[in-house]
Amino acid sequence: MAAEEYTGVQKAAILLIALGPEKSANIFKHLKEEEIEELTLEIANTRSVSPQTKEDVLEEFYQVCLAQQYIAEGGIGYAKELLDKALGADKAQEVISKLTASLQVRPFEFVRKTDPSQVLNFIQDEHPQTIAMILSYLSPAQASMILGALAPEKQSDVAKRIALMDRTSPDVIKEVESVLERKLASLANQDYTIVGGVDAIVSILNTVDRGTEKHIMESLEIEEPELADEIRKKMFVFEDILLLDDRAIQRVLRDVENNDLEVALKGSNEEVKSVVLTNMSKRLAALSEEDLEFMGPVRMKDVEEAQQKIVAVIRKLEDSAEIVISRGGGDEIIV
Repeated sequence: MAAEEYTGVQKAAILLIALGPEKSANIFKHLKEEEIEELTLEIANTRSVSPQTKEDVLEEFYQVCLAQQYIAEGGIGYAKELLDKALGADKAQEVISKLTASLQVRPFEFVRKTDPSQVLNFIQDEHPQTIAMILSYLSPAQASMILGALAPEKQSDVAKRIALMDRTSPDVIKEVESVLERKLASLANQDYTIVGGVDAIVSILNTVDRGTEKHIMESLEIEEPELADEIRKKMFVFEDILLLDDRAIQRVLRDVENNDLEVALKGSNEEVKSVVLTNMSKRLAALSEEDLEFMGPVRMKDVEEAQQKIVAVIRKLEDSAEIVISRGGGDEIIV
């Protein structure tokens, strides 16, 4: 399929896969719940995409970003003029047309889709009048978070200026918008191999925070139970027990049948065996090592079933907050 034959959601899924799990996880944080669910399903169902289609989707994304930047800088006419020179008249009109539905752009529209903490980093040292102008165009929730995080001596000054603000020159607004957008803008140029499918969404879900992951999985279990089961099995494999600290491993072992543990260890690597045995009592570890030594051949199916039982115990203990799995999303921090 050519890129133009894909729907908007399909293109968004291809873009997220191309950007990689870390950047996609950050993007998920700024989306609505229904958008996350829709994209999760689409990513999971995207099996393979040709390199050319990937390039086409990335190019289209770049063109739309470029058009939005030009519109923010000087309006539709200015954007059309620059895009004509860069892309040709027909392509420029096509890009502008795609944005027609969203061209009623309020000042600082791009900021409303940015994490407040990021905005704070860029504006906290600006003049109080500039901060007041920016905050007056944001949603109350965003503005309140940023205002609350400002230095105490600036908070009342900015609040007063917002209250007294009447009109601001469009030229001033455009100039402040332009500077702020340049500071916030970052376009990924890395070349990623399109993989897609369950592995892609697993990588993303393993990176997002636990709350987002849990919400997505609960929704999938209702809408696509088989897909949810397939994803869950890949999200934490038995070898990931190495991500647990000693106390967590010891807690897991209390809820695991010894026979299941020995069968599971039969098909694991030496590092996993060593970590598990180290967290058992000396007597039980010696008995388990002896059983493993004299255990006959075991079917891979039985090994996988035993390992999956232990993984289920681990996930259950994590859900009840009895153990913590170290992730890339930051929820491993304990205070």
